Amino acid sequence: MKTPIALAAGLALLMPTAIPSSAGEAVTRSDLSPQDLARVQAVTTPTSDFSKAEPFEIKQGGAGTSQHGVSRDAFSHFAPNITFAEEQDFKLGNALFTKLWVSSPSSTQASDGLGPLFNARACQSCHVKDGRGHPPEGDRDATSMFLRLARAPATAEERAKLERLEVMSLPDPVYGGQLQDQAVPGLSAEGRMQIRYDEQAVTLSGGETVRLRRPTYSVSHLAYGPLDPTTTLSPRIANPMIGLGLIEAIAEEDILALADPDDADGDGISGKAARARDHRTGEIKLGRFGWKAQNASVRDQSSGAFAGDIGISTPDDRRHFGDCTPAQAQCLASATGVQARLGDTEAPAPVLDLVTFYAKTLAPPARRDVEHAEVLRGKQLFYDGGCTACHTPKFVTSRKADNKAQAFQLIWPYSDFLLHDMGEGLSDGQAVGDATGSEWRTPPLWGIGLTQAVNGHSFFLHDGRARSLTEAILWHGGEAKAARDLFAASAPQDRKALITFLESL
Repeated sequence: MKTPIALAAGLALLMPTAIPSSAGEAVTRSDLSPQDLARVQAVTTPTSDFSKAEPFEIKQGGAGTSQHGVSRDAFSHFAPNITFAEEQDFKLGNALFTKLWVSSPSSTQASDGLGPLFNARACQSCHVKDGRGHPPEGDRDATSMFLRLARAPATAEERAKLERLEVMSLPDPVYGGQLQDQAVPGLSAEGRMQIRYDEQAVTLSGGETVRLRRPTYSVSHLAYGPLDPTTTLSPRIANPMIGLGLIEAIAEEDILALADPDDADGDGISGKAARARDHRTGEIKLGRFGWKAQNASVRDQSSGAFAGDIGISTPDDRRHFGDCTPAQAQCLASATGVQARLGDTEAPAPVLDLVTFYAKTLAPPARRDVEHAEVLRGKQLFYDGGCTACHTPKFVTSRKADNKAQAFQLIWPYSDFLLHDMGEGLSDGQAVGDATGSEWRTPPLWGIGLTQAVNGHSFFLHDGRARSLTEAILWHGGEAKAARDLFAASAPQDRKALITFLESL
């Protein structure tokens, strides 16, 4: 198992512009004194004592942990250690996050610019209650799930752009980077996502049978002609918003130290660091956000969502027409929401600043039942089963974090934020940056046990195919197959204990 921090002395720190696609060299942290480094090493070493909870384990987000308890608002509280002045920025950011944008022109100035093609009218339309999205089920709509579109390179120049990370993927020439299933009045939406599920029965140790559903995706009602023959469809549900600023504050060196792309230690886990280009500076940095770790910062994730999901331009992503392509002339002829008196984008700098701040300061919830015997037993099974090889329990954030509230915090995200091959069963066939079609970023697990309380459902994985945590585990393949098989072969009471542990996160 990889150690959270490599202490090899004298090795040079990898610069952001030189992050390799196959990282793995041992690195040291530049923000810590030798004394602090030893303290961090000690506190982040995986435990071997499962008789009691670890110190501070209940505070998943360190001093930034919400203590508000279980409710629908469990993911919507600000980190309690931000300043009083920052609370105002959080509340303003919240208002903008929930704001419904309208089409242009409109008398509601500073709120128009929607689309013209779009997936949602507000950030919270996808991230309902700041939580997890869902596939369209029954009376549930498809707002919090959409289809990413990407095609194969057709020229040497396109291949070179991908290799240089000038683009993370190539959009469909007509429909762009994602299927827009909504449009402003007078314009046709691009199409509708269609899902067909085929179920398969899996028998577990003890005779329990679980039915897994395998989805097949297609598009109907295409309004602008056919998709490119090489375009792939990748479904994505919205990720929970909690703890994003803390994830950004994790020292880059600590994530790189976990990478082992060639499986040099022979444990069957070969995570690799993703590279992403900062949209403002053009620098290559460590990707740590999004299902394929395609963004390096919360700000990049936010600006991309503004343009791609809502069709709102920002100073970091100036697509006034959102994801419209040159083939969609009527879309490009539509009015924009740019107000000259406010700036040269539909959402000027203060809007993007406040929404980014809001996203970075949403607090992870406190753990529950950390001393419960069943939870402690499940935790041991989680560790012994090899799950922590990817779901790294804890980090201590950088002393150089942008916000003092997120600096030098012991946090428990249960993720290494690396790309892992999850097998053909979960492959979407779509490469994004350094991620292949079967590779996904390890999602953090903090808050996963409150999905039902916050969002009223229990759909998991990138497309919500899993209807329970048990189904989600059984879909694990590739590097996680050994852990999956061990779970399936475990005694029923052990499987129940492991799920109980996950529900306490």
